[in-house]
Amino acid sequence: MRTTVLRRTVTAGAVAAALLLSGCSSEGSEEPSGSTGDSQSPAESDDGNDEPNGEAEDEAPQEPAEQVLFAYGDESDEVRELQARLAQLEFFTAQPTGFFGDITLGSVSEYQRDQDLEVTGEVTESTWDALTGQTTTPTEEEMFPPQPVLDYGANSEQVRELQARLAQLDHFTQNPTGYYGEVTTAAVSAYQAAAGLEETGTVYQDTWDALTAETDTPTQDEMYPPLDVPEAEPAQVLDDRCLTGRVLCISKTSSTLSWVIDGEVEMTMDVRFGAEETPTREGVFEVYWKSRNHHSTIYDSPMPYAMFFDGGQAVHYSEDFAANGYNGASHGCVNVRDEGAVSQLFDEVNEGDKVVVYW
Repeated sequence: MRTTVLRRTVTAGAVAAALLLSGCSSEGSEEPSGSTGDSQSPAESDDGNDEPNGEAEDEAPQEPAEQVLFAYGDESDEVRELQARLAQLEFFTAQPTGFFGDITLGSVSEYQRDQDLEVTGEVTESTWDALTGQTTTPTEEEMFPPQPVLDYGANSEQVRELQARLAQLDHFTQNPTGYYGEVTTAAVSAYQAAAGLEETGTVYQDTWDALTAETDTPTQDEMYPPLDVPEAEPAQVLDDRCLTGRVLCISKTSSTLSWVIDGEVEMTMDVRFGAEETPTREGVFEVYWKSRNHHSTIYDSPMPYAMFFDGGQAVHYSEDFAANGYNGASHGCVNVRDEGAVSQLFDEVNEGDKVVVYW
């Protein structure tokens, strides 16, 4: 591949900015605090005079600044090549896009740090020479990797269809939910292994084509199997801490949540809790935040009608619980499977209301 490069001069300001790199891009001035005119390079001096003054006649001549080939904001196939070469050395973990943004800036900086080069975040001639000396010319697939059809974290009708098709081949044993999580990833991997495809757990076009060729278009009942949400009965005996004030009274013994006001049970619903490795904590808490359409950034999963009571633990609706009952578990939250009930509860509960979780 013939690489066309854009040559620019690295200024002291660009170097200073690069030395302040963090995981996020910043706005406004990137000059280090306390910098003064004394720190300017000759290229930035006010008078433009690079000649030594009379008191420094023996001063050594300044070396010319190194040329910059690629920098933040560039967009080209050459930047895509840069990303692919960095990926060969595992400094770039995203897919090449051809745009030199925050991720590329960080990857270049890490490569320069690893190679004991000046860390600027920009690709200078020395950085490019070192990188091309350690890597091979990227292939077309490295430069333009295939895009997934469906992947972890997706939540859509097509995911529901995927789950129903996998169920036809006995690779997905739960009811479809439309959410692509750990169970779906494992089912896709199992199908790929059986079909002789690369086991990625991600649905690329070859996986989708093979699966749709082997299965029938799912029926409505396969996509949306009838759900029977049973009536929940309150715990036989409420914890004494639930008998005064407004309380979400959650019993691990009966797997129920009762909404109790001054000792009177207003409504009750079935709940499930965290797995052994991520248990739901017991104790007395309060609702400190409500988020109607919450989406977990940690687990990349929907948490509608979330009422947070202890760190990241919350009471919320779970479509997986509704579809598959107690076959699964949460990551510590209190899952509710009756969407209508938890929607009504969300509207009635106020921030500051008490939460009691007990055996």
